[in-house]
Amino acid sequence: MLTNKKITAIPIAYRDEGNIEELYKRLTKVLSKITRNYEIIYVNDSSPDKSQEILERLAKKDKHLKVVLHSRNFGAQNAFTTGMRLSSGDAVVLMDGDLQDPPELIEKFVEKWLQGFDVVYGVRRKREKSMGKLWELAYHGFYVLFNKLSYVKMPLDAGDFSLMDRKVVDQINELPEKDRFIRGLRAWVGFKQTGVEYVRPERFSGKSTNNFWKNLVWVRKAIFSFSFAPLEWVFYIALISVSISLLAVMFYLISYFLIPDAPKGFLTILIAVLFLGSVQLVTLSIICEYIRRLFEEIKNRPVSIVQKVINDDQKVKDDKNKMPNLWFKKELRNTL
Repeated sequence: MLTNKKITAIPIAYRDEGNIEELYKRLTKVLSKITRNYEIIYVNDSSPDKSQEILERLAKKDKHLKVVLHSRNFGAQNAFTTGMRLSSGDAVVLMDGDLQDPPELIEKFVEKWLQGFDVVYGVRRKREKSMGKLWELAYHGFYVLFNKLSYVKMPLDAGDFSLMDRKVVDQINELPEKDRFIRGLRAWVGFKQTGVEYVRPERFSGKSTNNFWKNLVWVRKAIFSFSFAPLEWVFYIALISVSISLLAVMFYLISYFLIPDAPKGFLTILIAVLFLGSVQLVTLSIICEYIRRLFEEIKNRPVSIVQKVINDDQKVKDDKNKMPNLWFKKELRNTL
């Protein structure tokens, strides 16, 4: 045993029915080597397959396993948030449910934590072969771009897979924002952090639900949540537009006096109008993105709705009313 402290692991399930039993087996094997005092909070983000059926069967046999069912799909970041707010461990581990975050790495995370680090994150030294070099470069490029634009510096190639000390989890739980980007928040709260490199394996089962458009949404979420650079771009674009306009005015004045017979170009006017119109649309889009985020925040809706908690403990019963960003549907909650 490495420690007597309590460890909470939070995997999430969405279209992962082929991964759950293998992940549970490997995760319990690792955690039982580290400590006798552990819990697994498996958050089912309203997966349309047989994930809930499998999780309920496992939970009946193991009181260490707590299963949380969302009333609908709220997304991975909100699923992690649900698990973090229901966790009671001295340290909390976040991990995906596709076994691309190897449970065996948790032992190294705990060793670093016991050495005094408050956050230990996994660094993808190399990604799965099926991803391809182009996507691997694109993902790495996102982290570089984020660090160039953001006022928060995020470790390169570090995903959600991480261990966080209780005080870090409590600080993140206290943050009121709804559109959550966990790895950005993890960097923002600070504390003593370090990384552990690993080679990311292939998915154990199933296919990734990510695609180009979902990744584009991720980029928008990250940059607009942790950067004012787009608003600064508006100023510089406006400055460039004004400069070009002044140069155009000077050009036409010079042409008028020096070359009075020069043809007056309709095409030039059309291009100028289209250019300025495009600049205005880009500017408006950037401003609207920030306004949309403000609108989401002031509605103050919960980040998720918990339909059912299996192997519910007293902490959830006592604290659920203290969690304003989670909504428990009491009439649907079930305890086995």
